[in-house]
Formats: sequence, structure tokens, C-alpha cells
Amino acid sequence: MTAGSESVLGLLPMVFAAPNEALARAEGVLGAAPPPLHASVAHQVIGIWQRDFGDTRLALSHLRRARDLAARADSAEREADVLATLGVALVHSGRTRQGLAAFERGVARGSGHTRARVLFRRAYVWWVLGRHGEALEDVRRAIPVLRQAQDVIWTARALTLRATVHLAVGAVERAEADFAAAEELWGTTDQEHDKADAVESRGLAAFRSGDVPAALRLLDEAAARYAGLGTPTFVLNIRRCEVLMAAGLAPEALAEADAAIAVLDGMGGQSTRKAELLLVAARAAGLAGEAQTAIARAAVAVRLFAAQRRTWYETHARLVLIEARVADGRCSGRLVQDAAEVARKLAAFGAPAAPEASLLAGRIALGLGWTADAERHLGVAARSRRGGPPLARMTGWAAQALRARAAGSTRGVLEACRRGLDVLDDHRMTLGASELRARATAQGAELAALAQRASLASGGPRRLLVWSERWRATVLATPPARPPADPVLLSDLTAFREIAARADQARMEGRPVAALDREQRRLEREIRSRTLHMRGEAPGGGEGFDVGRLLAALGEDVHLVELAVLDGRVQVLLCGQGRVRRFEAGLLAEAEREAEHVQAGLRRLAHPGAQARLPVVEAAGRRLEELLLGPAAAHLGSGPVVVVPPGRLHRVPWALLPALRDRVLSVSPSATSWLRARGTAPPPGGGHVLVRGPGLASGGAEVPLLAEGYGRDLPDAYPRTGVPDAQRFRPPTVLEGDGARVPEVLRKLDGAASAHIAAHGTFRADSPLFSSLRMADGPLIVHDFERLARSPYRIILSCCDTARFASVGADELLGLVTALLPLGTAGVVACSAPVNDAAVVPLMLALHKGLDAGLSLAEALRDARAALPGDAVHQATGWAFSAFGAA
Repeated sequence: MTAGSESVLGLLPMVFAAPNEALARAEGVLGAAPPPLHASVAHQVIGIWQRDFGDTRLALSHLRRARDLAARADSAEREADVLATLGVALVHSGRTRQGLAAFERGVARGSGHTRARVLFRRAYVWWVLGRHGEALEDVRRAIPVLRQAQDVIWTARALTLRATVHLAVGAVERAEADFAAAEELWGTTDQEHDKADAVESRGLAAFRSGDVPAALRLLDEAAARYAGLGTPTFVLNIRRCEVLMAAGLAPEALAEADAAIAVLDGMGGQSTRKAELLLVAARAAGLAGEAQTAIARAAVAVRLFAAQRRTWYETHARLVLIEARVADGRCSGRLVQDAAEVARKLAAFGAPAAPEASLLAGRIALGLGWTADAERHLGVAARSRRGGPPLARMTGWAAQALRARAAGSTRGVLEACRRGLDVLDDHRMTLGASELRARATAQGAELAALAQRASLASGGPRRLLVWSERWRATVLATPPARPPADPVLLSDLTAFREIAARADQARMEGRPVAALDREQRRLEREIRSRTLHMRGEAPGGGEGFDVGRLLAALGEDVHLVELAVLDGRVQVLLCGQGRVRRFEAGLLAEAEREAEHVQAGLRRLAHPGAQARLPVVEAAGRRLEELLLGPAAAHLGSGPVVVVPPGRLHRVPWALLPALRDRVLSVSPSATSWLRARGTAPPPGGGHVLVRGPGLASGGAEVPLLAEGYGRDLPDAYPRTGVPDAQRFRPPTVLEGDGARVPEVLRKLDGAASAHIAAHGTFRADSPLFSSLRMADGPLIVHDFERLARSPYRIILSCCDTARFASVGADELLGLVTALLPLGTAGVVACSAPVNDAAVVPLMLALHKGLDAGLSLAEALRDARAALPGDAVHQATGWAFSAFGAA
């Protein structure tokens, strides 16, 4: 071998260390009329680049040329190496039979070290094909030879592959050991692409072991490394989609998979990767509730996998296809048989998805009334409840709950649901970001619904209340993990505010904002990505819900109305005077439609000249009362009422309902949250903060008036709030103009006794944690509030849309108010609709007058509404505001 040959052969490891540089050098070699051996290497390098990052048709052309040149150079070892590379490309292009034949010839032509490399690549192909036993056998034969040859790079690759195969069959501990050994070897090389792949693989291992935040962090790190190399990342896309789905972010997973498919199609990329992306897109569509999309994606994936002879993947695609058809309303004996056959094949493969298929077969059989078949399939699925990853155990407990229901055992149903939701609780608490915690609860929706139905059938309203609380607004039960003191995150938040402020200014001046919008979206992605990496505290929740404790706190005068939804109908649980009563109201879908009509009416009443619409809106309020409270409205007594609605009814203006209009009324995401707020004490030494943001039509006119009159003539009734005298008379801190900048506002809000913020509010339905209040230097967002050590004891948000939420997960809410309640805030006044800024001023002055008299937020808001003029604009303004919590 000449020195020149060594230089050309060095291009092969370079293609995974610096792919684009290796491509350029290989093209340079071919331009210099090289001998056949050198030309073979150059064509192989170009073929690898095209196979992994370009057009597979070009890849096959170059690799066939490399094979022919190797034969002409009479180098059996060179020919064997090229045949292995060609075999991988053929399999990825969907020509499985030809690819495996190329490997047979490569194994026969090579010897020693070269044959070990061929075996490694064949093991990789076996993994791609889902034939894990053959993959482990080939890599077992290859690793000792590679180690003996002191081939660090190929040994590390082989260990990484073996770890990946271990993960596919659920052997997580073995996988982690191999990943660790491989990463140690990669640290001694300059193989940057392989190093990025090692980080990606660690992300996959973290995901398989149930650590979603670590998985997201590692996959994002791998993506950054690949971006530095300028290489496509389709496998990474697939793995990120899997993690996003586990985190409850199915729509995002679907968008990422579809975008990757479009890129792959545009470059003529690997058919195998396209099939895998279609499979993950189908799964994401199913989880996102898009059954037709899931059917379309899964059907194409099944055909591609079948043509590629990839039975393992084809079977998984068939499972997704059956799930999508069932979600689309189809139910037949044929689907039971298909699901059972898929379960049998997956079990034979040792695939972790086998219990899911058995559960599906059992669920369909139950729907058909085939109890014996259902019991058989559900019994198989239920075995997974004893071990494995959290979601697999939940599958087992869901199967067990369905078995108990079929057997008529209410106790068995409730026990299985309790155990399954306990598993999900532990998993959820490992997630630091409140968004991930909220979205992850969707995994428990079926168990929660089964338990509620069983409770209703057993006839006990107390039991139904307990199960309604078991999975309602659970994210608010514990504070989110504090964002880390991450300088990059802080820098991104500052840059985001600056860009958002510049974009708002440009819009007002009529200047183009496209570039600013793109940069704002980029920064939003960076901020969100870094917050999703946060890991939660160790598993273990707070106190369980106690009906007796709730009834004792309510006493004889206060009633709490919790609305549960079972099979589409609202169940009213009326708690108070030492008992819980159940009433049946209307259909949830009708109530949602009526609530939207009311919101539209309130928007119109915010503008002068809409007085004629007032009776229409009031009539809609009466219809809402009938749909949401039903006969319970006649049993509310005359005292205060706390309403606990489901997430899908968060936009109802409860003060508009006739039975609630003239009484002390507060809203809470859950009874547990209300109890927690009621038990929250004002912070010792906390001050009072008044904030006035820019751009309000009224100029935030109530703020200077409140500052001028703060603390005057406070009566003896004031101590009912629990605020010490020293705090009552302390003059407020006023932040306005350039002083109302986000860092200063946050500093003053932290640990305050009360805060009044007059600023424009913006709700982001697409990304609720970027809902904001406009300050002098840009938006104050939910992610900023989550950095507070303790949010103010009371907060009044006198601006539009601050009480709007996104309903996610099983029954969770994301928005400004729900970010504040777990952080120490006991009471919030906020608005669920656009309002007239000028009409807000007298409402706020009257509200503070009540607070100065020692009233609670709910009491003061009731009196403030009553003090408003009777015209439509002021009435609509009063109805749009609600008191949340118990302060």
C-alpha cells in the first residue's frame, strides 16, 4: 500500500467526521485520473454521502461503479467493503433481496478485519429490517475482531449499534452499558458525526428509561451537532417525534414528521427512512385525534414496509392502522382478528408494543359484546402492568380495568384505575416543565373516565367527586420546577422581548415585520426547548383529596359546584352544608357552543352602540345556566359559590348566569386548588405593587388614582384578609413608563402582598405559555412568571384576555392565571374577553374600594359590578371579569 493509497483510504473515515469536506476531496480524486483502487474509494465516499445525505439513485450508481473498480483492481478486501456499503444502500432504497445478496458476497470475499466490518454493516441492516436476533448475532461476531485489530472507530460503531438493538427489544440496562462504552471510545477520535450519533443514542436510551426531559435535551444537543456538520437528520427526526408523542405533544410530532418527509422526497432520499417517517406521522396523527390522516399515513407505510421485506416495522404499522380505523368509528370481527394477529407477531418479535395490540383487540371485542375473546386478549395485555416503562404499565392497568368492568366489579375497576394513574403521577412528576406535565395527563384520560363511570354507576356522589378531582387540574397541585439559572435562557428571554417590542412598533408604523416575526418564532422555539429540558422533583405528590376536609372548609354558607362530564353530559356535584349532591344538567357540546355565542356577544358589547344586544346576551346566560347547572341552580342557597368547571368550559363568564349574577362568586380549576389557595397565607413583609404598561386606550387611568388614595381610611374590617397593619398602610410601589420594564416588574412582584397590573394582555392559543402582558420593554410571558420564587398573594389583571386558557391533556389548563396559582398566589381577578378599556377604570376603582374595606376579591368584585352604570358596555365589562382562587 503506497502513501497515496493511505491518503485516499483516509477519506472513508472522514465521510463521518467531516462529510462535506470528504465529498469535495473525493470529487477531487476522481478529477485527477486515479488508478482503479483510488477511484473505487472515491466513488464509495461519494456513494456514502449520497446514500446518507442526498439522492439514493446517485448513491447506487457510484457504489456500483466503486464495486466494479475494486474488482478491476483485483482487491478482494476492497470489493468486500464496497459490497457492504452497497448492501446498506440497496436495503435503504427498498431493494431488500438485492441488498442481502450483496452482503452474502461481501462476507464471502472479505476476511479478518474487513469481514468484521461487513458483518457490522449487515447487523445494521438486520436492525433496519427489524430482525433483531440476526443483528445481535452478526455484531457479536464482529466486535471481538474489531477490538483485536484496535479499530476504535468501528468498535465504537458496533457497540452503539448493539445498544440500539438492545433498546428495540427492551433491554435498557444492556443498552446503557454499551452506549457508555461507545461514547468513551468516541472521545478519543475526531469523528464528529459519529459523536453526534452517540449523543442522539443516549437521548434514545434516556427516553426508553422514561426520562423525557433528558431525552429532549440530548436530542436537541445532537441536532445542534448535526447542524454544525450540515447533514440531514432523519433518524433524529423520528426519535424526536417519539419523545414528543410521549410528552403529549402529538401535533408537533406530526408537523415535524411531515416536514421531514417533504425534505426527504425533495432530495430523493432513502425509501426506508420515508416508511419510518410515515409510521411515526401516522402514530402522531392518531394521538392528535386526526384519524383520517393516521389511516392515510399508516396505509402507505404498511405498503412500503411490505415491499422492503421489513416485517417488524410492517407489523407496527398495521397496529397503528388498526388503531386509526377504530378511532374512526369502525368496529368489526375482522379488526379483532387483525389486532390479535398483530399482537401475536409483536410478541414473537419481543416488541414492547405487544401489550398495546392485545389491549386493542380486547377493546374491540368488548365493543362487539364478545366477552370471552375480550377476556383472553385483555388478560394478555394486563400482564404488562407489573413491570416495564410507565406507559407500558399503564397499558396493563387499562386492560385490567376493562376486565374488571366486563366482570361487573366496580371495586376492581377503581383499583386498576387508581394503580394506573399512580404510575402516571410518578412519571408526570419527573417532568419539570408545566406544559409537559399538563400534556402528559392525556395518557390517563381513559383510566379517569372509566373510574368516573364506575363511580356514577355505584350511585355515590362523594365517590364521583373524588374521581373527578383525581385527574382534574393536577398540574396546579404542585409548583413547576424552577427554570435553571441558565444564562442562555435568560439571554433568549431578553432577546425575545426586544424583538417582540420592535415587531409591535413596526406594525404600528406600518413597516414590514416578516423578518422580525421569523426571529421571534426562532427565539420562542429556543426558549421552549430549553424549558422542556427541565427535570421534575422525585416522584411523590402532595396530600390526597379529602371530601370531609372540603366540606368542613365550606361550612354552612358556602357551596362549591364541581362540574364533571361523563359521556358528553354535564354532572353537577353540589358540595356544601356537610353533604355532596349530584344533579344532571345538559350536553357539554351544546354548552360549549352557547359559551362561544356569549363570548361573541361580549365582544360586541365592548363597543358603544350595541345596547340592543344586551337582552340577547342575557338570554344566552339563561340558556347556559340551564345547560351547566340544571336543577342544581335552585339549591345554591344565598351564600358564596365556588365554581369548578372542566377545562373545556374555561371561557364561560360565570357572573352572567342569573343564579350567580348577584352573589359572591369565585372560580377555581379544582376543589383541591381552592383548598390550597384558601390555606395560603400572605407573605410576611410583602408590599403592594401597581404596574401601568404602555398603549392602553385609558392610559391605565386607575393606576395613578389608586396610588394617590392607597391605604386611606382603612376600617377595622380589613384584618379579615390576614394582612398585618404594617403592610396595610405601606405606600405602594408604582411602576410605569420606562420603569415598567420586565426585570424590574418581576423583582417587585416577587413576594408581594398584592399587585395590580394594567397592561395589554395577549393570549396565545398556539403556544399558551407565551401569553403575555405588554411592558415598556416588551412582553411579560408565563415563562417569566415561573421564575418568581413566590408570586404575589393577590393579583388583579385589569386587561383583556388574561383569564383565557388552553385546555390540554386530560383536563388541564395553561395560561397566565394557571401559572400564578401554583406559585403562591391565592387569588386573581382576570378577564376572559376583550373589554372596553375606559369601562374597566370604574370597575377597578370600585374593586379596590371593596378591598380597602376588608373584602375578599370575590366579594369586592360582586360589589364593584353592582356599582357600575346599567348600560351595556359597563355591564359586559363586569361580566367579563372573574375572581379565581380564595383570597
